[in-house]
Order: sequence, then structure tokens, then C-alpha cells
Amino acid sequence: MVSQIEFILPPYKRGFHLITHIIESKLGELPEKGLLNILIKHTSAAITINENADPSVRADFESFFNKLVPENQNFYSHNSEGSDDITAHLKASIIGQSLTIPITNHRINLGAWQGIYLCEFRVYGGHRKLVLTVYY
Repeated sequence: MVSQIEFILPPYKRGFHLITHIIESKLGELPEKGLLNILIKHTSAAITINENADPSVRADFESFFNKLVPENQNFYSHNSEGSDDITAHLKASIIGQSLTIPITNHRINLGAWQGIYLCEFRVYGGHRKLVLTVYY
């Protein structure tokens, strides 16, 4: 059996944002065992799992990715939407647009210090669409 929910996140500023609580609030009752797939339907944002306790981890992610993929490089040609245009696409491809998480005992089965991040790479990314698919 499969169930699916599509919803829209509010706009977030550029950075790495914990959205685990939002995902959980959209899921409703989960099966005893299964899988949750999360897809972000955008090419300039991504989704990942990492540290959920210390906000400095998310700040360090932002600093690292801005150094790894810097804006305003003269070899970029895709910049019609601003200096964060191609860099957002590159960063999103590095991290990825989907996650699969086990469901155990009616809950998503994350580690004690794990949380789901929205990785917003645009200065003004706007609303982001997510698809949550539960496989029973």
C-alpha cells in the first residue's frame, strides 16, 4: 500500500533549516513498518539529514557550501536570475532532492541527533513543494 501527501513549505532565507517537525506533522498515522520517501520538487534547493541539536552545524554547512561553490565566478554562464542562480543548482545537485527513511513502530526512524534539513540555496527561494510518499 502507498499513500502520498504533497504540500508547500513557507519561504525560508538561504541556509539550512530543520523541518523534521513539519514533515512529522503532515504524515498522520504511520504503519508499524515501512518507508518514507521525501522529494523536494525544485532544482535550487535540496533535502538532507544531519545534526539536529547544535545550530552551529547548520551555520557551518552554509559557510562550507558557499566556499565550495562561490558566487560571481566569471566562468558561470547561467545567471539570468542573479548571482545565486547556477550556484543554487550546483549545490542542490551535490546534496540531492530526495531521502528515504525507515518507518519503525509507527514513527520515522531517525537517530537521536538526526533531523531533516531544508537546504535553501537561493537568497529568495520562495515556497518549496515537497512530496511525502509512505510505503507500507
